Amino acid sequence: MIRIDDYFTFHKNDKIVVGCSTGPDSMALVDMLLKIRDRYNLSIIISHVNHNVRKESYKEAEFLKNYCELNNIVFESMVIEEYGDDNFHNEARNIRYQFFDNIVKKYEANYLMTAHHGDDLMETILMRIVRGSNLAGYSGFKMIVEQDGYNIVRPLISFTKKQLMDYDLENHVPYFIDKSNEKDKYTRNRYRKYVLPFLKSEDEDVHLKFLKFSNTLNESCKFIDKVTKNAIKRCIDNDKILIDKFLDEDVFIQKEILYFFLKNYYQDDLILINDKHIDLILRLINGKKANGTINLPNNVIAKREYNYFYFIKDIDVITSYEIEFDKFVKLPNNHSIELVDSVDNNSNNVCRLNSKEILLPLIVRTRRMGDKMAVKGLNGTKKVKDIFIDKKIIMEERDSWPIVLDSSGNVVWIPGIKKSKFDKKSTEEYDIILKYN
Repeated sequence: MIRIDDYFTFHKNDKIVVGCSTGPDSMALVDMLLKIRDRYNLSIIISHVNHNVRKESYKEAEFLKNYCELNNIVFESMVIEEYGDDNFHNEARNIRYQFFDNIVKKYEANYLMTAHHGDDLMETILMRIVRGSNLAGYSGFKMIVEQDGYNIVRPLISFTKKQLMDYDLENHVPYFIDKSNEKDKYTRNRYRKYVLPFLKSEDEDVHLKFLKFSNTLNESCKFIDKVTKNAIKRCIDNDKILIDKFLDEDVFIQKEILYFFLKNYYQDDLILINDKHIDLILRLINGKKANGTINLPNNVIAKREYNYFYFIKDIDVITSYEIEFDKFVKLPNNHSIELVDSVDNNSNNVCRLNSKEILLPLIVRTRRMGDKMAVKGLNGTKKVKDIFIDKKIIMEERDSWPIVLDSSGNVVWIPGIKKSKFDKKSTEEYDIILKYN
């Protein structure tokens, strides 16, 4: 019997968001947490993303909702309505982790736990070796990754897929099998079906050797990080690389500096960046052209302007979003909206509402064709499109700008731009204060 607290240290009253797909791995993780819930007085929140690419996905989501009700677990879910990126797995992962982040913030959780296991680590390491990466990339992924205010934890990293499925069988844990994981068109599936079985036939504990390899590289990276950070201090000005200073560094450290900046956009998933991308960037930096750009995966742009080099996110291609608001939401434009107790200004970054005049919950989403708002101090309504035009919001920002609505579809606020008739003065009656940061 696997005891999950033998592999990760839990504390009394921990709040844990679990990314759960209904597959055998994540359902095993949920069952393990349920077995220790009372011992540590854990608060467990299941966070489920319906990728909306298989007809079975709605049945699976309904099963998980009922499972949570039966076991007294909080259940949060979302459906990905559409995809705009050619890389399905890339976009799905970004949406998934953005949703997980919102749920963690909503419940003020300590941890986001996922069911990544030893086979996943082996696949990731092998894929990155073939594609090319840096030492941190070749290490695969860590058991614990620090995020903003919480940790992502992969407590099953020491186990194989077979061990987890055996656990499910012994403990009568229900689960679903995603048949798309058998398709050879996906790179990871080919490693899973053809490469891993051979390695396991050589050594059934080979996953532990890969884990040791990963840990060894991570230890080496700690030392390299210290050297890199000192180099960054020498060649960075206002988050931009000074090319003349950068070229004074050793080529190995140059690459580490680039990965340091790229990690802000790709977090711990460096599989999207390979040697070809780094070579292109170095060619641009070393070249004679004073200005130039390179389009990288995940809508990131590498840009050179004379002696400066930097990375930016192309927000023009961010897909639309719709999020049910509770206390806090992190937005794709790097801003956030939060519920606050008090505020001392009346700018367009603040909105006061009376819950008796609107229908909760509030919804934060991107604009849609035909959106109108009853502007404060104006008789009638005005198109959101015209409000953006009046405020001279550039076209690249309009499609990702947040709009706050109530559940009846009334636009109650365009953060940072305009207030609706529902906004209250500080002297009027209100019980909701929202702040745009």
